Amino acid sequence: MSEERTLEQNFEYLNELLAKLSGEMPLDEAFATYSEGMKILKTCNDQIDQVEKQVLVITGEGEQVFQ
Repeated sequence: MSEERTLEQNFEYLNELLAKLSGEMPLDEAFATYSEGMKILKTCNDQIDQVEKQVLVITGEGEQVFQ
């Protein structure tokens, strides 16, 4: 999936990857699935960071962050 997913879609995709990893699969496929999951997890963290920054700006607490 090349288009950008929402945070919720990324969580759903992570759950799918975890389900795949719970089953039997060759080691190379398991490693590729794990690597994909780690990339998605980083994307989730980045998306959460963006939302936190927006909340700080909205509440006025983030003024010092952006100066």
